[in-house]
Amino acid sequence: MGEAFDAALLVVRLVLGAVMVAHGWNHWRGGGGITGTARWFAGLGLTRPRLQAWLSVVTEIGAGALLVLGLLTPLACAAVLSVMLVAGLLAHRPHGFFVFKEGWEYVLVLGVLSLALGAWGPGEYAVDTAAGTAVTGWAGAGVVLGLGVVATAGLLAAFWRPRRTA
Repeated sequence: MGEAFDAALLVVRLVLGAVMVAHGWNHWRGGGGITGTARWFAGLGLTRPRLQAWLSVVTEIGAGALLVLGLLTPLACAAVLSVMLVAGLLAHRPHGFFVFKEGWEYVLVLGVLSLALGAWGPGEYAVDTAAGTAVTGWAGAGVVLGLGVVATAGLLAAFWRPRRTA
């Protein structure tokens, strides 16, 4: 589509990647660190919360770094989508739509952006493109959606035990 489109894709990848790295770093080093993150995950009904905390750190920092590089872009976008689905379903869904009320607005935007980036591809300024391995269009979106949903379902099936209400 041209130079402006490729520059826009670079900006989208850099911003989404930086946001994910920041979230991963915060889960690792911010506030209560891994222990606080694990405690929060346990409160959401996830078993093995310390493992979940480390998985979130590795996934968020790893996916963010891959997005910045434009490397394995559909896999990185699938990881972002999965993280946003888990966050939306477990942490934000009960609070409604708006982010200022702890709702799912923000995770929706990041998740849809990752799906769109899967369809658009990484753009010209990416390792995937330089290596000739860029996946775009329906195939890219399909990889993102398929892997993102399967990873989310797998994590929830293996580790989520919702609280029972009395």
